[in-house]
Amino acid sequence: MARLDISALSLRFGGVRALREVTFSVADRALVAIIGPNGAGKTSLLNCVSGVYRPQAGRVLLDGEDVTPLRPHQRARRGLARTFQNLGLFKGLTVLENLLVGRHTHLKTGILAGGFLLGKGRREELLQRQKMQELLDFLEIGEHAQKLTGTLSYGLQKRVELGRALALEPRLLLLDEPMAGMNAGEKTKMARLILELNEKRGITIAMIEHDIGVVMDLSHRICVLDFGEKIAEGTPLEVRRDAKVQAAYLGAA
Repeated sequence: MARLDISALSLRFGGVRALREVTFSVADRALVAIIGPNGAGKTSLLNCVSGVYRPQAGRVLLDGEDVTPLRPHQRARRGLARTFQNLGLFKGLTVLENLLVGRHTHLKTGILAGGFLLGKGRREELLQRQKMQELLDFLEIGEHAQKLTGTLSYGLQKRVELGRALALEPRLLLLDEPMAGMNAGEKTKMARLILELNEKRGITIAMIEHDIGVVMDLSHRICVLDFGEKIAEGTPLEVRRDAKVQAAYLGAA
């Protein structure tokens, strides 16, 4: 069974067709890239998968369950997490506090005990802080745990965004341009983290990325969109050789 199965997904904004019957799947433990020129519908596709947008037609299945009618928080409880192209962090909170926000689906204490750190609430708070500190150490930003997120560099904030998604302990992780705006060194670190999440932690990943070199190096399979339609799908080598893909990126001869 595929971890993610998208079937004939269509999305319109008035007279604009953002997606046209897009169909593809992501196997368990796979690392799949979604690429295409600007305006191809890549982020719209992730928004449909995560529940931000409701498609006019088609279905989204997560581990065989039809999650199309579910809201984003309901999909999160089923193991789906994502990052955003434009950072959605709480800049006035510390790095650690941003990650704790991502633990909301795992908290079991009630509002009263959790809010006033009473008994079980205090114990759970300490446990979650310890887990999030371990996650920050994995992301190599543990020393920034108590710093305000807004004071960090853009590259470090990208890792905080990734950490908040990982705090959900997802089975499916959606990454929207995880390396945008990074320098070469920052991209190398992010690529290594993504590979480790996929290969060692077994997290299934679907990512949008414009750096074709990164896409070709990391991905098991690639889905290519152009004007809201899927024009190619396959291994990096197959996609690289596809005439439709070459025309979409370079223009027809």
